Amino acid sequence: MLFWILVATLTAAVAAVLILPLLRAGEAPSSPHSHDIEVYRDQLEELKRDQDSGLIGGDDAELARAEVARRLLAAGESDSEVAPAAAPRRSVSRLAQAFVLLCLPAVGLCLYLLTGSPGLPAQPLAARLADPNGDINILIAKAENHLAIKPNDGAGWDLLAPIYMRNGRVEDAVDAYDRAIRLLGPTPARLGGYAEAMVVQSDGVVTSKAQDALKQALALDPNDPRSEFYLALGLKQEGKNAEALTAFNRLVATSPADAPWLPLVKQHVAELGGATSAAAPGNPSADDVAAAQSMSAGDRQEMIRGMVGSLESRLKENPDNLEGWARLIRSHVVLDQRDKALAALREGLKTFPADGDGGKQLLALARELGIATDGVTQ
Repeated sequence: MLFWILVATLTAAVAAVLILPLLRAGEAPSSPHSHDIEVYRDQLEELKRDQDSGLIGGDDAELARAEVARRLLAAGESDSEVAPAAAPRRSVSRLAQAFVLLCLPAVGLCLYLLTGSPGLPAQPLAARLADPNGDINILIAKAENHLAIKPNDGAGWDLLAPIYMRNGRVEDAVDAYDRAIRLLGPTPARLGGYAEAMVVQSDGVVTSKAQDALKQALALDPNDPRSEFYLALGLKQEGKNAEALTAFNRLVATSPADAPWLPLVKQHVAELGGATSAAAPGNPSADDVAAAQSMSAGDRQEMIRGMVGSLESRLKENPDNLEGWARLIRSHVVLDQRDKALAALREGLKTFPADGDGGKQLLALARELGIATDGVTQ
């Protein structure tokens, strides 16, 4: 009912705005000779008074009265010519007013009944939050409303943090994990999620603050693979290659054979000079590595580009190679070709969909390398 009241009010307001100019246009214009006619009539009255008082003779009064009468008749004829022109304007104005008052609201109502949903029940925000019907944005809004009222509800922050992370709201995820840890205490899952969010926030760099959280998580669970991986990655980023290789190899040894993170870990092992169970296509041989040591920086870059080109050709022939796609993406980043790295990621996801284990590994690698993955689904 409130909706129809608002519609009626708005319709009346619009009609009033449109009709006001029409009302002004419908007013009959004043005659240009109306003032003259009044003056001539006053002159006739004045002649009569002068004749009665003897100020003017009878013959002179008749002559003057005849002249004023002639002028009065001339002015009256001019008015009669103007009046018919005003009548059509008043008629058109009335038609326009009727159209605004009746036709426009009727047309608008018919269009709404045809294209709108007048029978749809009202859905205020409170009702949508009470029944989100699987809408993740409404679920998030519901949780945020709850936490705005009860900011010390650690379980709410613990639930919301990974949801923020999956929806790309990294800064909110960092804050939510931090609150959950302070309110509920540290666990390997909370600390690992907190550190991972900070790594993504810093464009793939494992910061000292993230390392502190990861070390704390490993102290609680020495077999937490996520914490082991990011700590090993941090060692690699700091140039501590021998320590990083040892940490990655330890993770390979302790991980199940079908662990989804294992190909990515093996990729890092290969880059650090370690052996992997299956070499990716286009990997340099021992002779290539030895030759590269004596090359200039420019020649070495050219050699890398040639190897990348060879790797791309092999992946076109045999795209079913997860480690090959991971190496290609990383190689383009090393060559500062991020647009090509993103293109390689898209191509790899055609073979390894984003919702599968392989696709998740490629997306994780891209985030680690600071490649924007928003909207990359295929």
